[in-house]
Amino acid sequence: MSDLNVNTKSDSSQGDLEQKVEILTRELGEKDLALQEALQELARMRQHLLHVEKMSMLGEMVSGIAHEINNPINFIYGNLPYVEEHVEDLFSVLEAYDGAYPDKGGEVEEILEEVELDYIQEDLPRVVNSIKVGAERIRDLVISLRNFYRRDEKDMKPADLLAGIESTLVLLNNRYKQNIEVVKQVEKIPQVECHINQVNQVFMNVIGNAIDALLDKHWSEQDGETEEVQQAPRQKRRIEIAVKPSGKHGVLVSVTDNGPGMPPEIRERVFEPFFTTKPIGVGTGLGLSISRQIVVETHGGRMECQSQPGDGTTFTVELPVSQGVRAEFAAER
Repeated sequence: MSDLNVNTKSDSSQGDLEQKVEILTRELGEKDLALQEALQELARMRQHLLHVEKMSMLGEMVSGIAHEINNPINFIYGNLPYVEEHVEDLFSVLEAYDGAYPDKGGEVEEILEEVELDYIQEDLPRVVNSIKVGAERIRDLVISLRNFYRRDEKDMKPADLLAGIESTLVLLNNRYKQNIEVVKQVEKIPQVECHINQVNQVFMNVIGNAIDALLDKHWSEQDGETEEVQQAPRQKRRIEIAVKPSGKHGVLVSVTDNGPGMPPEIRERVFEPFFTTKPIGVGTGLGLSISRQIVVETHGGRMECQSQPGDGTTFTVELPVSQGVRAEFAAER
């Protein structure tokens, strides 16, 4: 009987021990999971802070460079009207001289033939105009750079989102101008209280993502056909940017491409930190993650992605018009 009691107590103690071990194991597993999540959050925050610092430094650098470029280009652009006027005056003098002295003599005729005066009179206005177009292009780029890479400011300020979108398109122009049609559908919207440099970065990431999708090599050369063969029967590559009010307290910006779209398993992960479908060394997988953090956490807005294979992709960004109406904006959603 004594041996039976001892065995019973031993079995009971062993059962208690196993239960405690099981509880401790479960708690350790939960703590390990929490630690992994905390480490991921720290890594995400570190990348975000590095990104913010990099953008701040880039803003300082771009602001200085833009200022240095702006001064000489203003000299060029400001003097071009005088150049055009002087060229017209010189041509008028030459025409008057030609009418007054039809017989110019052999030496003058040889010089006129050698310099090809007729060609100069035809080509010089085109040269001056091309300089003017180039100067306007540089000036627009400088303005866009200064608008896009503004210095970080502590407080949010009312800003023109349309100007931010236009600046983004100017900076991305070399990537889409040859092969992609960009269509804008813009309604009247109020200024939005925000960190405009951060919101511009969101536009850059979203529009850049649409361009990447449309220029994706695997899509352009699907079924083994070259891009040239595909281009004829397929719809032209297209990005639609829509801007409109959202309820009484918000503004909505959507960017839609008619690219290949995404399957659900990729669409559900597009906002995950470090997730990317691009080759190693191309992209960090942080652009859309940081964009969503800027929109949702910093500005109290919403950012969503809708996509189906073969039906393109739409990214939607909604922002409250001011931080004072964040609650009302959220209630309207």
